[in-house]
Amino acid sequence: MRTGDLALSLAVASIFSAVAIPARAVDSVSLEAGHGDSTRLVRAGVQWNWDQQWWKSNGTHIGGYWDLTLAQWRGSRYRDIGGRSQELAVLGITPVFRFQSDSRKGFYIEAGIGANLLSERYDNDGKRFSTRFQFGDHVGLGYVFANNLDLGLKIQHFSNAGIKKPNPGVDFAIIQLRYGFQ
Repeated sequence: MRTGDLALSLAVASIFSAVAIPARAVDSVSLEAGHGDSTRLVRAGVQWNWDQQWWKSNGTHIGGYWDLTLAQWRGSRYRDIGGRSQELAVLGITPVFRFQSDSRKGFYIEAGIGANLLSERYDNDGKRFSTRFQFGDHVGLGYVFANNLDLGLKIQHFSNAGIKKPNPGVDFAIIQLRYGFQ
């Protein structure tokens, strides 16, 4: 089995096992838009909050959630040719750690590293991925309003972590709007 096939198999298995973890209803839904490296991103997601809280102190803690997303990327320089576009679907699952108030309202910072599967290999603006499987890591900050509306900003990087060369990576700046049902 080739390294790329093994990575793809592991990604699919981890996505399905992660989806099986939350046995309860969805805690929130999100919409995101971003741009980077001549590529636009739109993404929808569902989230399941973790019940676990770590390092509780002064009304704050580290908690987190599972983030299951489906995205569309649209590159504007397919095969590095201006005016040619490439559209990809991207399925992702990410465990996200969030430093937040105990009420889950107000300011927060978060970080996560997840698994993503692209519908085809990315080839845009001189950057060509060698695998369809990519890790997606992000750092972000935001604010949760009293009505459970969450407005956030994040920087996200996609890369295969050196599974196969070339591994140029792609970076996005993303704005997120999320609504919590709790």
